[in-house]
Amino acid sequence: MTRRGLLFILSSPSGAGKSTISRMLLEKEADLSFSISATTRPPRPGEVEGREYHFMDREAFAAMVERGEMLEHAEVFGNRYGTPRAPVEAAISAGRDVIFDVDWQGAQQIANSPLREAVVSVFILPPSIAALEARLRTRAQDSDAVIAARMARSRDEISHWDAYDYVLINENVDQCAAEVAAILTAERRRRARRPALSGFVRSLNEEFEERQK
Repeated sequence: MTRRGLLFILSSPSGAGKSTISRMLLEKEADLSFSISATTRPPRPGEVEGREYHFMDREAFAAMVERGEMLEHAEVFGNRYGTPRAPVEAAISAGRDVIFDVDWQGAQQIANSPLREAVVSVFILPPSIAALEARLRTRAQDSDAVIAARMARSRDEISHWDAYDYVLINENVDQCAAEVAAILTAERRRRARRPALSGFVRSLNEEFEERQK
């Protein structure tokens, strides 16, 4: 039965698990695709153009913003990030779900966009601030200065937890991923997202009438 696609937003402070949980969902959910963001930052080792990000210079990024081609965009630690709008609109029109790994600013822009009726947002909290810092250091991707900046930003990120539809605590990544998957399953089945239901119920009523003849 056809339904409208979802814009499924996952947000968390850096290191709290949203990227890991996104990957876990994508491995199990055939009807879910990842929204690939555009960024002006250079690729990290192992990152591939069009897989992790669309890498572009600041001029090209600014031109897309000016033309209204970004669903959301923000500047983080001196680099610009944004979501190209066209592929997202095409996916939800075709009934496919798109998962977003964005910060609270991006989540708010998407929630206030013309596509807001399709939005479901989930915020993931760390079990403690000590655990959050430990996860950032375990990744071994950033300098001490960058980690300190990310930790300072985390407090601001967490302060926006109540702007989301659902809030989870990532004490165990497998359990948290299962809870996120359960939210996705339930939201897919909301009556408002399944326009074909009215026709199906109408056919049931017609069948009742035929049986009474």
